[in-house]
Amino acid sequence: MKRLCASLYALVLLSVLSSLPPTQAQSSPAETRAIETRTMEPYYDIAKEVTLTGTVSTVLTRPSAGMIAGSHLVLATASGEVDASLGRWGLQGKGGLSVAAGEQVEVTGVHKTLKGRQVFVVRTVKADGQVYTMRNQHGIPVSPQARERASAKPAQKGDSL
Repeated sequence: MKRLCASLYALVLLSVLSSLPPTQAQSSPAETRAIETRTMEPYYDIAKEVTLTGTVSTVLTRPSAGMIAGSHLVLATASGEVDASLGRWGLQGKGGLSVAAGEQVEVTGVHKTLKGRQVFVVRTVKADGQVYTMRNQHGIPVSPQARERASAKPAQKGDSL
């Protein structure tokens, strides 16, 4: 008898819950537009890349308050100061960028507004005649391990293991 009552209660509960209309979180029109804009615009659009030349003012291994995560270069350019984001591993590991204040660099990337601040998301840095890759063509930071694999020589045909 107890089993029958429990089954009936479960059936009644399920029927009541299934008859309720679905609920959704309410968003303001501005929030909806912002969400739609974010989903339509890619984080990193290689077609919008530009190259800037400047002098390194500051090298930040960790971001200051309000900056996005990762290392940064503050550059003095002809058009003013630029926060150049190098990503999580830009200054780390084998093949990582090594620059100091006062050095001239050329950075390629895209301008973005992130966390309410203008930032230059760097894909490559040219310093001392060498090109350093900070991110891939999709804007994803390149790890020291990925840099090492990319610089390793491919195996020659006929090499034995």
